Amino acid sequence: MVVGQESAQVGRSANSRPWLVRGAGYGALAAAAGILWFAVVAAPIHVLNHAVQLGPIVSETMGTGTLEARIKATISPKISARVERVLVDQGDSVKTDQVLVRLDNAELLQQVEIANASIAVAKAGLDRLISDKDRAFAVMDQAMFDYERTSKLYERDTAASVEIEKATEAQNIAKAELARAEAAIVEGQKEIIAQQKTLAYHQARLADTEIAAPFDGLIVRRYRDPGDVVVPGSPVLTLISTNELWISAWVDETEMAGLRSGQSARVIFRSQPERTYSGRVSRLGREADRETREFVVDVRVLELPENWAVGQRAEVFIETAHKADVVVLPATYLLLRDKTPGVHVEEQGRAAWRPIKTGLRSRDFVEVIDGLQPGDMVLLPADPKTALREGRKVEHAR
Repeated sequence: MVVGQESAQVGRSANSRPWLVRGAGYGALAAAAGILWFAVVAAPIHVLNHAVQLGPIVSETMGTGTLEARIKATISPKISARVERVLVDQGDSVKTDQVLVRLDNAELLQQVEIANASIAVAKAGLDRLISDKDRAFAVMDQAMFDYERTSKLYERDTAASVEIEKATEAQNIAKAELARAEAAIVEGQKEIIAQQKTLAYHQARLADTEIAAPFDGLIVRRYRDPGDVVVPGSPVLTLISTNELWISAWVDETEMAGLRSGQSARVIFRSQPERTYSGRVSRLGREADRETREFVVDVRVLELPENWAVGQRAEVFIETAHKADVVVLPATYLLLRDKTPGVHVEEQGRAAWRPIKTGLRSRDFVEVIDGLQPGDMVLLPADPKTALREGRKVEHAR
């Protein structure tokens, strides 16, 4: 009975003073807020630091493209025929006029032989026509002699008019026969020329059965094998010149104003991302893609990897500007606040925001025109997931 009375008394005391319960709750909240404040503001955050230095900076424009040959040709036949032999394979180096492919030439050989025989017949016919001309010339000489003799006799009244008429007619016929023989000779000569041209045509077609390399280069692809029937224009091989290989890179049109032929460039092949090869801008495209708003820049590769292939992907970095002894900042330390570039710097052991003015940009660095001096310490959180707030204590990560 006493215990019950005490319990009731305690309950009445607590209910009569509710501010005691609320005060205890407020105290817990204040303690939690204090812990949170210490964790967010008072507790130091581990940071990475970098001392700003003077150094060179190179501004580059980046593009992505493929390795291409400036000069390339698709080796194809001029005539329809069966492939007899393919004398090279992909990866083979070839020289100018080296025979690459042979086609079946049996029928064309026969046509050349027929054309040669036709020329021989035409020449024999011309010889006969020349003999006919000689005969006609002799007949005409005789007719002229008879006409002169008859004319003299006619003048002396020892020959009748009929005889002089016959002599005149014989002379005219002899002249006509001579002219006919001379015309026949001209016709025979033209026939020989026609047959010679026919022979040249068949010889050219016969020569077309051997397909030769138009320039020194490298076979990069083979399409046909012996036994295949090919037609004019159908590809048999692809040949490229290795004298000039370049990366045909797509570059954003906004970079166009800063690009020139002859600018130095770096080339990074995706097969060897750890190595850089030297290059130089050969030419700029004059047509932009209407959807991507990019245009082609051809960058000649001055040095190639040991293993390479036409069409392989690569990135090019074209040098558009260069400065020496300027304040440079690693690009990873550059931040944006309300679209204003800036960095966190250390001031009396705490992080402070400092806006800066930037200039040239390279792949890894940014030129600082205003806002930083050599020796200034810029900061980044050691944990990328942690935000670095202004005024926060910092502790250098080891």
